[in-house]
Amino acid sequence: MKKQDKVKEIHKILDDLYPNPSKPLNHKDPYTLLVSVLLSARCTDKKVNEVTPELFSLADNPKDMSKIDVRTIRRVVKPCGLSPQKSKAISNLSKILVKKYNSKVPKNFEDLESLPGIGHKSASVVMGQAFGVQTFPVDTHIHRLAWRWGLSNRKSVEQTEKDLKRLFPEKSWNKLHLQIIFFGREYCPAISHIRDLCPICSKYGRKDMK
Repeated sequence: MKKQDKVKEIHKILDDLYPNPSKPLNHKDPYTLLVSVLLSARCTDKKVNEVTPELFSLADNPKDMSKIDVRTIRRVVKPCGLSPQKSKAISNLSKILVKKYNSKVPKNFEDLESLPGIGHKSASVVMGQAFGVQTFPVDTHIHRLAWRWGLSNRKSVEQTEKDLKRLFPEKSWNKLHLQIIFFGREYCPAISHIRDLCPICSKYGRKDMK
């Protein structure tokens, strides 16, 4: 089977399984999404969603958050892990947003990636979900499945992103990256993978997959 035919088949399976994927992180605006994405590093979306209501009850905008003591932020976000770094990043990026961006989350990659605690993947999530730009954030699920399905060589997440953007229509990127994440969690987890039970790996998976 040609790769482009395989891509179309995989896309159809994902569309059938997840026609309207929900956004994993609860948020009400670009700022609360930005903070939630920062907290999600090495943490489950479920845990982030359990923590953010208390955090955003203290402050849900850059101006108010910049006035909250870092120790208070750290206490609230501790269940998400890496709380010393994350609490400082939330405080510092809030202050930067107030001083440099009039308390608004910037709408471009360069400025977003310059903020404390925000890398390319996090910026991609914000650009896609907050501002509607077609992006393809690559997390561990997507990186793993792109290799298993023979769509990328697993060299790096940067290369996986480039490969998937090349293979799939741009208009599908925001939806598709969520579909792959949900599929990986439900059908093709990293641990105890059983090839024959995965509806995509069983048909289109790599021959050398373990």
